[in-house]
Amino acid sequence: MESYNWNELSKRLLKAELVKRGISHEELANRLNNLGIKESKSSIDSKICRGTFSASFLLKCLNVIGCNNLIIENQLLVAAEPIIEYEKSIKNEDN
Repeated sequence: MESYNWNELSKRLLKAELVKRGISHEELANRLNNLGIKESKSSIDSKICRGTFSASFLLKCLNVIGCNNLIIENQLLVAAEPIIEYEKSIKNEDN
């Protein structure tokens, strides 16, 4: 997994958890603000789009959306955008 883009994988992980729960970036901002964590929808949009957010930000987000358990292996495979490295590995396993 050394060749993976970890920022991309972090972004996909958070996006997948939000989609699973039907939570928008605006709702995420509201939930964070209710805990005194100042974030706007646009700041969240930017962080998630870039994928360059801290582990602390990720944990805060997972906490406020009610994600108590996280299975990373499965989450990396489930997202709206394909992971090219994953697709290549599946094709190699089939041969």
